[in-house]
Amino acid sequence: MPSHPPPPKLPPLAAVRVFEAAARHQNFTRAAEELGMTQAAVSYQIRLLEDRVGAPLFLRQPRQVVLTAIGQRLAGPVGKALSDIGTVFRDICEENQTVLTISSLQTMAITWLSPRLAQFQMENPQFAVRVRTSQHLVDFTTEAVDLAVRYGPGSWPGVTAEKLFDCHYAPLCSPELRERLQLREPADLLRAPMLSAEEGAWKDWFADLGLDMPRPGGRTMSLEMQAMSVQAAMRGHGVAMAVPELFAYDIAAGRLVYAVEHAVRDEWAYWIVYPTERQRERKIRLFRDWILAEARAAQMTLPVMASSRGLVRPSP
Repeated sequence: MPSHPPPPKLPPLAAVRVFEAAARHQNFTRAAEELGMTQAAVSYQIRLLEDRVGAPLFLRQPRQVVLTAIGQRLAGPVGKALSDIGTVFRDICEENQTVLTISSLQTMAITWLSPRLAQFQMENPQFAVRVRTSQHLVDFTTEAVDLAVRYGPGSWPGVTAEKLFDCHYAPLCSPELRERLQLREPADLLRAPMLSAEEGAWKDWFADLGLDMPRPGGRTMSLEMQAMSVQAAMRGHGVAMAVPELFAYDIAAGRLVYAVEHAVRDEWAYWIVYPTERQRERKIRLFRDWILAEARAAQMTLPVMASSRGLVRPSP
């Protein structure tokens, strides 16, 4: 491996900061006032820097100090470097306080989160809200993310997870398709076009009722995302096996209906997740309280339906 030269040995940052202020004011007393130091402390830091350079940086005069040629050579680059550092830190601090970044699975972001975020933005105009979609579990220690909406068992190390809602699988379709095909009983779905992002959900649903799912054929269409299946279902192309909790708006608006009122409880749920050490941050608390309230309100709009684990009722 090629060897790299060692980094240059930098002077003490405190002395550099004092030098910049003194060079700008051409006065040790004013520099001391700006930095909250005594004039003696300023003089000491300047002497440290002069010892490091090996030459005077100021000519001391009765009522002021004047930069020497070497001091003038240092003043410009030092002032620019400290200004650049200050700008970067200011921008980072402002962004951290005013930008709210949320990570979510794509279907959750499209169908549940994004239709509701406008309300949060209106209630909290001080924040710029950013939503990032990904399939992996966000790492709060390495990624610039404030909160995440996760689907899973709810036990992840190093984070606080609060449940948004349980998940069920149920067959959803347009009201027109349900009437056209006269879908009333679970067995009726065996003659309906089936849409799903995951064939296993259909198998589990039929098995829960003691029915065998027909083999995949021309009447079964597999789509990559649950949101795609439900969009096709709303257009009357078939019945989607999907999580009704994700489509509460569409169900409440009548764009989607239960093809058959039976659901299978998923072992996993959706959670709002954030670093435990950041739970007191204002933007974390505001979004956490808002999204939990939204989840409760959305659950109240879902109708009661039969489930393999009893009736599915809105959360209290």
